[in-house]
Amino acid sequence: MPKPVIAIVGRPNVGKSTIFNRIVGERISIVEDIPGITRDRIYSSAEWLNHDFNIIDTGGIEIGDAPFLAEIRQQAEVAIDEADVIIFMVNGREGVTSADEEVAKILYRSDKPVVLAVNKIDNPEMRTDIYDFYALGFGEPVPVSGSHGLGIGDLLDVAASHFPKREEENYDEETILFSLIGRPNVGKSSLVNALLGEERVIVSNIAGTTRDAIDTPYTKDGQDYVIIDTAGMRKKGKVYESTEKYSVLRALRAIERSDVVLVVLDGEEGIIEQDKKIAGYAHEAGRAVVIVVNKWDAVEKDEKTMQEYEKKIRAHFQFLDYAPIVFLSAKTKRRTHTLLPMINMAAENHNLRVQTNVLNDVVMDAVAMNPTPTDNGKRLKIYYATQVAVKPPTFAVFVNEPELMHFSYERFLDNQIRAAFGFEGTPIKIFARARK
Repeated sequence: MPKPVIAIVGRPNVGKSTIFNRIVGERISIVEDIPGITRDRIYSSAEWLNHDFNIIDTGGIEIGDAPFLAEIRQQAEVAIDEADVIIFMVNGREGVTSADEEVAKILYRSDKPVVLAVNKIDNPEMRTDIYDFYALGFGEPVPVSGSHGLGIGDLLDVAASHFPKREEENYDEETILFSLIGRPNVGKSSLVNALLGEERVIVSNIAGTTRDAIDTPYTKDGQDYVIIDTAGMRKKGKVYESTEKYSVLRALRAIERSDVVLVVLDGEEGIIEQDKKIAGYAHEAGRAVVIVVNKWDAVEKDEKTMQEYEKKIRAHFQFLDYAPIVFLSAKTKRRTHTLLPMINMAAENHNLRVQTNVLNDVVMDAVAMNPTPTDNGKRLKIYYATQVAVKPPTFAVFVNEPELMHFSYERFLDNQIRAAFGFEGTPIKIFARARK
């Protein structure tokens, strides 16, 4: 079940980015008193009282012909389309403005739940200033202060009350869900058709042909799969283009539903920076990953080409050092038979659980091989480790003081666990926990 989505919209300079940063807990959006500073939608994940959700910060909606305003308005309208709940942000110090009323008209047409947040209500005496905003027609306003962090919980309580009810997936536990992500025109839909052996997905060389995530059930050699094809992802500055305006968030939703994510690259065109950004979405979501180099038929090759290309991928995608690489051609179907075995392996490792006693033997052997680090005369002591989750495999290491677990030693343990148990195709997570 994909996470619900909140979009924060409103005219410029009402404090949307400040509230966004308060909710996600870090300064992701640029905060500055210059109207229009937030030009693109900015996505992040957040949690409130056991509700996981995605949240979108948008550029302010404003009517006029100043630079970027048309694009900002388009961005906001796309965010409204993608959202399950809209937080309509207004400035409590300025009262209802004509621009607020224009934004309200756009929101009326959305037919989505709207929570009206009156920002910059920095003390209780200012709460009487919110009543004018009833005139906008969205019910009881929620007073908040982005600068002081007041009222954020109340705002999220109201927003979460409008989240759609979670529905369980109808797929069997043994079914492997995998999605294909990548920038437009790398051949994702062609690859789906090559796997299925039929033209189930529209294929075109026009970037952005696939506009929705499409579920396609599929069975091969007794294994059930669901293929989730997604629209190609482009740089944020181009997201508002009509042919792909929904692509990024829908791809993120597809990733959340997947067991395995195929990061599809264009073998003919080579690796660009955007490929790394797209792959990062899957890695950050903790999904199993297979890197697929498509259009391999169009690459001039000798006996060293594949090996050199793989080195290049490893250099660019160091954070995906666990991901297997498959070279194929969806167009000619050459080497497509090698893909499903890799998906099966990645899915199996993503769901792999190891016995605690065997895990501790590996960890203690690792400590004997490479003693734990010291900091200011204190040495990290590892008492025992246990696996606490799968998808991805997650390990708790019980220690004397968690802050002594340096990243480099955590990486060392990661490598030792992988050497012992494999885990090819899946990230693993290790965190230190104080022994009580």
